[in-house]
Amino acid sequence: ILDETIEEGTLRSAARKNAKKQKAYFELPWYIAPGIVLFWALLFVSVVKPLFYRLPEPLTVEYAGKGGFIAERAYANLYDFGAIGPKVVGSDNNEIKTVEFLLKELNLIKENLNTDLFTMEIDVQRAYGAYVKWNLVNMYQGIQNVVVKLSAINATSETYLLINSHFDSQPTSPSTGDDGHMVVSVLEVLRVIATGDESFEHPIIFLFNGSEENSMQASHGFIAHHKWAPYCKGLINLDAAGSGGREITFQTGPNQPWLVDSYKKNAKHYFATVMAEEIFQAGLVPSYTDYDILVDYGNVIGLDVGECINGFVYHTKYDSIDVIPRSSLQNTGDNLLSLVRSLSNAAELRDIDSNTQGKTVFFDVLGLYFIKYSEETGVKLNYAVAAATIILVYLSLGRTASISKVSTGKVFGLFILVLVLQVIAFVLALALPIAMAYGLDKYGYTLSYFATSSLVVGLYICPCLVGLALPSYIYLKFQENDKISYAQHVQFALHGHSIVLSLLVIALTYYGLRTTYTITWTLIFYVVPLALNLLTTLHDRGFSWSGVVKAFQLAPFLYNSYLCYTFIVILTPMMGRYGLDTNPDLYIGVLTALGTILSLGFLILLLHTTRRSGLVLLGLVAITAAAVYVASSTELGFPYRPKTNVQRIPYVQARRIFYEYDGTVSKDDSGYLFNFQDRRGYKPLVDAGVNLTGLVSMEADCNKYMFCGVPLYDHRWVESMTVNMWLPRENPVYVPGNPVLTLLNRTILDGGETLRLEFSVNGTDHTSIFIQPEADVTVKNWSFLPEYLTSQTPPYHIYFSYGIDKSDLKFYVELQVSRITNFSCKKCLLILCFFFKQKPDKDYDVPCIKVGISVHYMQSEGDEEAIKFSQQFPKFGVIIQWPAIYKRYIF
Repeated sequence: ILDETIEEGTLRSAARKNAKKQKAYFELPWYIAPGIVLFWALLFVSVVKPLFYRLPEPLTVEYAGKGGFIAERAYANLYDFGAIGPKVVGSDNNEIKTVEFLLKELNLIKENLNTDLFTMEIDVQRAYGAYVKWNLVNMYQGIQNVVVKLSAINATSETYLLINSHFDSQPTSPSTGDDGHMVVSVLEVLRVIATGDESFEHPIIFLFNGSEENSMQASHGFIAHHKWAPYCKGLINLDAAGSGGREITFQTGPNQPWLVDSYKKNAKHYFATVMAEEIFQAGLVPSYTDYDILVDYGNVIGLDVGECINGFVYHTKYDSIDVIPRSSLQNTGDNLLSLVRSLSNAAELRDIDSNTQGKTVFFDVLGLYFIKYSEETGVKLNYAVAAATIILVYLSLGRTASISKVSTGKVFGLFILVLVLQVIAFVLALALPIAMAYGLDKYGYTLSYFATSSLVVGLYICPCLVGLALPSYIYLKFQENDKISYAQHVQFALHGHSIVLSLLVIALTYYGLRTTYTITWTLIFYVVPLALNLLTTLHDRGFSWSGVVKAFQLAPFLYNSYLCYTFIVILTPMMGRYGLDTNPDLYIGVLTALGTILSLGFLILLLHTTRRSGLVLLGLVAITAAAVYVASSTELGFPYRPKTNVQRIPYVQARRIFYEYDGTVSKDDSGYLFNFQDRRGYKPLVDAGVNLTGLVSMEADCNKYMFCGVPLYDHRWVESMTVNMWLPRENPVYVPGNPVLTLLNRTILDGGETLRLEFSVNGTDHTSIFIQPEADVTVKNWSFLPEYLTSQTPPYHIYFSYGIDKSDLKFYVELQVSRITNFSCKKCLLILCFFFKQKPDKDYDVPCIKVGISVHYMQSEGDEEAIKFSQQFPKFGVIIQWPAIYKRYIF
């Protein structure tokens, strides 16, 4: 029985009918909804993607002499550079052939030097030194740098501009992308400037460094030890994490806004964003550059620039000239030449300390425009836009109450409900892609988008859109207020979304994130049309306001989809080397969700202006289901492809020998030590027929032995040592040499307080030394960096490399032992020593220290059995392997 009069029930029923009629009257036909979705999709395909991949027309030698960068000459240099092959530090290819190639090209440039304007000096540095990074000592010996100084005649400036690139490579890679692309670009820029007629104020140092891939040792060798390094104040660092396409400027400063000004004024092809800087500096990218070394160890400021597209071939044998178009070289060369000319005349370089003015917010817009402003201005803008959004939404709600003849309290009550629903929508938009990432990972389908990038749409974009639209769809489906029009209820949903973004802006700005600009500018393009609608009568006339909103959403859609696509292109290949213990789909899922929220957050809500918008939601769900099916049940979902989207399979043919204190051998075994770099690990290999029977985790050995008791390679292998895997083999691994740790001298110092051990090791160009004192022993001093002993705890790791100088490494360790001579009553001995005023003797005739040597033969393919083993791997895998030996000694 209803608790109302018949008249009231009749009126309420009529109101419901009126509301439905009103809703049907204002809504657009149902077929408009899929048309709108198709329009925005086509806009992305026809505008965003072409602009992202746009490259300039490459110049030929016919244009030589006109002062421009000639891509044809750079490409010819790149061909010769790539033909040398892999350039591993210490190899003849790196230390002799590549150095000869560079000197040949440099001398040709010097022969054609405009001697009326310039002087040119060439120096080959052999650097020796060490520094602490990644919790280990990086030590180098005879690492080579080819350095050029170009100066104007009668130049008086003692401030130099440094241009850095590296010519070494990872094993197996011909390195035409990383970093041959940049090396030949620098050569061509030097050629154009040195033979041209445009002078400059500050001398320019062109550094071709020979050991970046080896923990960036050569850049440290230059900035710490070269005669020209103290004068270097400005920097353009050039590196690569891909091959072909545009180069991105992803680090600036530090705290030098004028550098961004210079980029804006002089770069010919914009590609830069503060978001890349913050992502890189947060450690979310599994790469490093010389920029950090040069800035940290030298009083240097500058720009960090890198190739970033097609990272699938990065550090593999497929990083060849075939994947680098001449237009990509032209793009880099145009920007680099212009920036070098600008910075070499920059007045700010005369005193960089006086130009320290904080950080900058900067970003390019589709590569067509460049926007920058100070961090302080960004903070003010963020708060102002957030406040304006809240105020205008408040005014809009008041206007709605006025025209609907409904109390303000009731309108605000309804809006609070909508706001809660939009908070739920925002959470769902993030939660659904995250849930998808977890689900795919649980069932072994991570990286399904690795080769089929379009799967990102179904796996992550569509669930995000469903999460954004579903709460408001349910609300609008069941709301029945006849006084507040359906159009205003839809507007409530958009207002709620804008308030959520405003609160997010306030929180992230308070946290200090400059990337907040992406949300701020998205809000600007909602606040402006809202203000226009309020100033006119469009706000009050059905869905008339939606036309203005849609028009203004064009800008944030184009920019945010461009930005999101940029990072998907950059980060997707990196997910293939993000490690076995990390779910990469979480990163791609969250990134895609955030990009979708910013690109389509308002647009998806505008679909409610059409009839049967639920069909669009069902369509999104259907696309998601289809994508899951493709990812899990078809070859399209398999992540790897030969040559283009390969699985990296690094391993060493390892032999390990443990010598006890008396010289006897307690362990001598061999196997293959795998350092799987992506989440799928060994499973695709087993499915492809690779015999990995007996493969075990290294975790047990890591808990038992110093550094797992295996020949770990570099800091990355050390960081992932507990998830590395071991495949035993019966026959001993053959290594080309016989490295030995020789005890040269054993001396008792300081009246018996200190034991000094002097060693020599005949290792290779890639050798690690592991040191672990016994529990009652302390390393008091050594020949390595003393500050490492105070900043780190045992066991210690020294990563040693040599270039042209192959002499043995000699070092010493001084130990302090807390134990005393083996005496039946140590307490009695201490009492006697107290009365006779003598110190007890330390016991050095027992084990005091473990020393391990990890020696790698990176120029060798290994023995016949190892070669046969490597041949069983599938074509979608790239093998990066070599023999290595580990020997552990006790002294």
